[in-house]
Amino acid sequence: MKGRGQQHDLTLSQQLLFLKANPAVGGAGTVRANRLTWQVPIQPTALARSYLATVTYQPGQTPDVQVDDPDLEILADGRPLPHVYRDPLRLCLHLPGTGEWTARKRIDQTVIPWTYLWLYYFEDWLWSDDWKGEGQHPGDEPEPIRNRALRRAVARS
Repeated sequence: MKGRGQQHDLTLSQQLLFLKANPAVGGAGTVRANRLTWQVPIQPTALARSYLATVTYQPGQTPDVQVDDPDLEILADGRPLPHVYRDPLRLCLHLPGTGEWTARKRIDQTVIPWTYLWLYYFEDWLWSDDWKGEGQHPGDEPEPIRNRALRRAVARS
């Protein structure tokens, strides 16, 4: 039992309710077989192309985001995609183990805005060939962590 003032993990039904109730988040989704699926159309800026992304989330895991349309690899025209995970191709939206994402946080207030931001930087990268979204890329050597609390959190993950 949680003590007074401590938060509980959000259930899949709560996450779905928050996604449906948030006027800034479009799309639709379901909860089936202990899995939340939310499909959302995203246009990161007024001049950017439109994307269709799918968020999947199961308790005990972090949410995954895949871009269904258009195909990011075709848009990249043979260049290796920055800041993604492979098999299957998913967006890298946060650094695991740092507390940026926990099951107590709302997907509509974290993962969806992060997806908009990732696609914004992706659109810029297509033109400039320079990823300005920062962050640690999967497979890269981590930079030395100067913040003691962050260093401990990463070491535990």
